[in-house]
Amino acid sequence: MLPQKQAEEAIVNQSSDHDDRDEEIPDQHQNGFSLSNFLWHGGSVYDAWFSCASNQVAQVLLTLPYSFSQLGMLSGIIFQVFYGILGSWTAYLISVLYVEYRSRKEKENVNFKNHVIQWFEVLDGLLGPYWKAVGLAFNCTFLLCGSVIQLIGCASNIYYINDHLDKRTWTYIFGACCATTVFIPSFHNYRIWSFLGLGMTTYTAWYMTIAAIIHGQVEGVKHSGPDKLVLYFTGATNILYTFGGHAVTVEIMHAMWKPQKFKYVYLFATLYVFTLTLPSATAVYWAFGDQLLTHSNAFSLLPRNAWRDAGVMLMLIHQFITFGFACTPLYFVWEKVIGMHDTKSICLRALARLPVVIPIWFLAIIFPFFGPINSAVGALLVSFTVYIIPALAYMLTYRSASARKNAAEKLPFFLPSWTGMFVVNTFIVVWVLIVGFGFGGWASMTNFIKQVDTFGLFAKCYQCPPRASAAPPPHPLHH
Repeated sequence: MLPQKQAEEAIVNQSSDHDDRDEEIPDQHQNGFSLSNFLWHGGSVYDAWFSCASNQVAQVLLTLPYSFSQLGMLSGIIFQVFYGILGSWTAYLISVLYVEYRSRKEKENVNFKNHVIQWFEVLDGLLGPYWKAVGLAFNCTFLLCGSVIQLIGCASNIYYINDHLDKRTWTYIFGACCATTVFIPSFHNYRIWSFLGLGMTTYTAWYMTIAAIIHGQVEGVKHSGPDKLVLYFTGATNILYTFGGHAVTVEIMHAMWKPQKFKYVYLFATLYVFTLTLPSATAVYWAFGDQLLTHSNAFSLLPRNAWRDAGVMLMLIHQFITFGFACTPLYFVWEKVIGMHDTKSICLRALARLPVVIPIWFLAIIFPFFGPINSAVGALLVSFTVYIIPALAYMLTYRSASARKNAAEKLPFFLPSWTGMFVVNTFIVVWVLIVGFGFGGWASMTNFIKQVDTFGLFAKCYQCPPRASAAPPPHPLHH
């Protein structure tokens, strides 16, 4: 198809001609091997795959066994596969819309030098300002909550190594640590972090699997899920959240040298993630059963040893990386609002970004509900941000015959029919609206409110085991 070829050529030429700060390839790269370029500058398909796979599972890996205890084994596996496929499909739609937007703008001679394209700008360019407002509101709120969740996860995990400080104090400490992500300019500079992050989640997932199998089933283990409707939909919505990590898809694509190659990257990332999430969640639920209903973090049940402590430390580092992934698009939005997005000084941009971290820090202290907060965010935000809005936007963008005829991307080889595309997207909108947002929203908010009632806001140490009281001194023996 000629329009597709012209669009790809335009994007490739624009990418190769770019001298913007985020996509520039330094001179050393052309003159020979440079370690800093190798570790710092990433824009290949492989970099995008590592970014997607690394970003998709972080602390949620530790809450999936909790979701299995709510759903039951069979439903847990089915929902993982189902939402994994759904998430890959909508990520594909986002990538198509990005290419469409960029090709249209480049035909108008728009130059993206010193500018990172974001999802709300794609919606604005294709569908107008109202869609921009909706996309901006949902995307920013989701990324804000995603950053909060990573911070809560840090405090929850470190507590299982060092419980001398409560989880709230650890949240203060890790909030300060995560603020250092303001110094990372863009996703183009996450090459080594994405690679290390995926290695860390791979270790943790297989540690959980092997440790649970070696531990064996606890005495009198029960697998009563699915038991209650509210818990069933809460668990399902946490899995919807798990595979809805592509709110940063556009920014990852923009960091690529050839963005049009992104199309199937997210699918291959999801297939790898299945090898981490399915075995670990299944094994831990098999071993501990209903105990997981009151232990949303799998680390709390696994025996403490050097292997577990290594997993905790690796997940802490990975959550720092994922915090940066979730926060970076927010940094971009804030920079554009205050007119600092074109500034080339890393230090000035870092200083300008700091106000973004403060509300995240504050919210993590107010709502420290590790596990239930994932489901609430999944139902109320992820359902729209990464499932409903992309599917609707795709159908509206190509609703006219001329738009379909001049589409920058041809239809996928496995579904070469516009009718088929519209049927699939309509199904996604209806399913996620009813099951994800409707039932999921009701269930997750019911569970979330229960946590607030039980532990209160600003909970000092959420789901911490009660401290053992000091034993009374032994009575002297009377002879």
